[in-house]
Amino acid sequence: MGKISLLSLLSGSIWGTTLACLAEGILYPKVDLAGGTRLQVSGRWLREGILMANVVVVGSQWGDEGKGKIVDWLSEQADIVVRFQGGHNAGHTLVIDGATYKLSLLPSGVVREGKLSVIGNGVVIDPQALIDEIAQLKKQGIVVTPETLRIAENAPLILPLHRELEALREADDAATRIGTTKRGIGPAYEDKVGRRAIRFMDLADLPALHGKIDRLLAHHNALRRGHGLPEIRAQTVYDHLAAIAPKVLPFMDTVWSLLDGKRREGKRILFEGAQGALLDIDHGTYPYVTSSNTVAAQAATGSGLGPNAIDYVLGICKAYTTRVGLGPFPTDQMDNAIGKTLGERGNEFGTVTGRARRCGWFDAVLVRQTVLTCGIDGLALTKLDILDGFDEIKVCVRYRLDGREVDYLPAGEQAQARAEPVYETIDGWKEPTARARSWAQLPAQAIKYVRRIEELVGCPVALLSTSPEREDTILMKNPFEL
Repeated sequence: MGKISLLSLLSGSIWGTTLACLAEGILYPKVDLAGGTRLQVSGRWLREGILMANVVVVGSQWGDEGKGKIVDWLSEQADIVVRFQGGHNAGHTLVIDGATYKLSLLPSGVVREGKLSVIGNGVVIDPQALIDEIAQLKKQGIVVTPETLRIAENAPLILPLHRELEALREADDAATRIGTTKRGIGPAYEDKVGRRAIRFMDLADLPALHGKIDRLLAHHNALRRGHGLPEIRAQTVYDHLAAIAPKVLPFMDTVWSLLDGKRREGKRILFEGAQGALLDIDHGTYPYVTSSNTVAAQAATGSGLGPNAIDYVLGICKAYTTRVGLGPFPTDQMDNAIGKTLGERGNEFGTVTGRARRCGWFDAVLVRQTVLTCGIDGLALTKLDILDGFDEIKVCVRYRLDGREVDYLPAGEQAQARAEPVYETIDGWKEPTARARSWAQLPAQAIKYVRRIEELVGCPVALLSTSPEREDTILMKNPFEL
C-alpha cells in the first residue's frame, strides 16, 4: 500500500476524480501487471491513467440488434466474458479473421485466445446442447477447456422433458402458443422458480439425484397425464444425467466467488446479454416475452456479483426495428414494401432458428423506455447502412391509444395491441453510409438522423455500426473507459 503523489494524479487524464479521492484520504493498492501498472481508485481500477469499467451489453429492442459484432469488438478488450441469462434460444454470429462462429449458449469470449468465459447462475443450460456447441467449435479449430470456460454450479439444467413440454405448448392449434424456439427454456425456468429444478451441481452427487428426479416427475408426469402422454420413468432421466455428468462437470465452479476474485484483481468483465430488453419477463411485451429477466440489472443477479460491479451499460439497437415471433409491434411494416426492403437488405433471419424477422421503422418510444428500465449509459446504433437510399425515414415518437396520445408502451396485452404509432418523418439520404469509419464519411442527413434519435431516446450514441465488418465502426465513447 502506498499513497499516490498529488503530482502523479494531476498528470493523469482523470485528475479530477483522483484528486477528489485523495482529498478524502483514500489509499490505493498498486499492482504491477504485464499489461501495465494498475491502481485502485475508490473500488475502480486505473490502467495507464484511465479508470477501467465493467460493462453490461443488453439489447434495447426485441433482440437481434446486431449484438454479435459489438460484443466481439468489446470481448477483445475484456479479460472475462459472462453470460448471465437465457439459454441456447438466442445467439451471436461472430466473424473473426474471416471465420464465422455461431454461438447460442457459450459466451463470445470462447473464440478469443486468453479470455475466460463464464456461464452464470441466471442461465438455464441444456447439457447436451453445451456438449454439441463445444464439439462444433472444435471442428473449427477452437478448443474449449475448463481453463477457458467456467459454469456456475447453481445453474439449472434443461432436460428433454422440458423441450417436449414446450413443443406441445407451441403446437399450431395450441391456445398457449406465443412463438418460442421450443428449446425448453420456459419450462426449465418454471422448474427453477418451482424449486424442483435439477441444477448443475446435482450432477456431482448422483446417489442424491433419485429423490430430486422423483420430485421433478411428480410435477411433469401429472402434466403429461393431462395431455394424454405416457409418463416418464425416473430411471430414464437418471441414465441421461449420469451419462452426461462426466462430460460437463469439469467446467463447474463457484462463479460468484470466481468473479469477485477476478474483479479484485482489476480484470475487465464484459456481461453479455441474450435477447432484448423488450423480451424481459417483467418489463417486456408480456406474455410475448422470454422466461428470464433480460434487463441490465440481471447481470448482477445472474452472475452472483453485487450491482456495484456494473460501471457502464451499453444498449444495442438497430437504426430500425425488428422482432421475431408473435406479439405487439407498433411500427411493423412486414406486409408492405418497406418491411420487405428492410428485411432483404438487413438479412433479417434469426441466428438460432432461421426465422424471418418482422421489420419496421425505428420506435423511439420503446428505446426510450428501455434506456430507463436498463439504466443505459450509451447506445450502439447498428445497421445504419440499411437505411441508405430511402427518400424519407419515419420514426415513432408517440402512440395513439383510445383517442389520446401517450409517450410509453402500456403494460397490458390488449392495450399494446391497440397502440398506433405517431410518426415523425425525416428526410433520407442517397449517399452511402456503408463502411464509414468516421463522422466525416457520413452524409449530413444521416448524422441528423442519429442526432435526432439521441434526442428522442434521451441517450447518447457511443458506437455507430455501418456494416457487419468489425472495422466499420465509428467510436465516440469506449464503454470500458470511464
